[in-house]
Amino acid sequence: MARNTRTFKDIDLNFTAHPVTGDVARKYDEAAIKQSVRNLILTQNYERPFHSEIGSQVRSALFESASPMTAAILQRSIEDVINNFEPRAVLLEVEVIDNLDNNAYNVKIVFKIINTETPISVNLILKRTR
Repeated sequence: MARNTRTFKDIDLNFTAHPVTGDVARKYDEAAIKQSVRNLILTQNYERPFHSEIGSQVRSALFESASPMTAAILQRSIEDVINNFEPRAVLLEVEVIDNLDNNAYNVKIVFKIINTETPISVNLILKRTR
């Protein structure tokens, strides 16, 4: 079994203060990649300055009528954005289930960090806000 010697780190987007230094706290490895996956899925194209290509069509698809076709569009958009813009993760599965009673979609994303064998799961509830 290969051992992961790389450490992945990002800043905490909640901007919580580090208890000792008072600086912005960091997230490492699994937590950092989970945060990045959520951030990529919820980012629209042209939302990031100077990187208009980064983003997905997930939020715009939420305003379509709920159907199996919309769930398939969401699944494909999520797969594309993770495969294209998150090189630290190897995507294993994306499952989108419509929740018609709440006008939402339950999304389960399973991936593994490169050079590891442990699958990691991220669960999201996608709901339009307006």
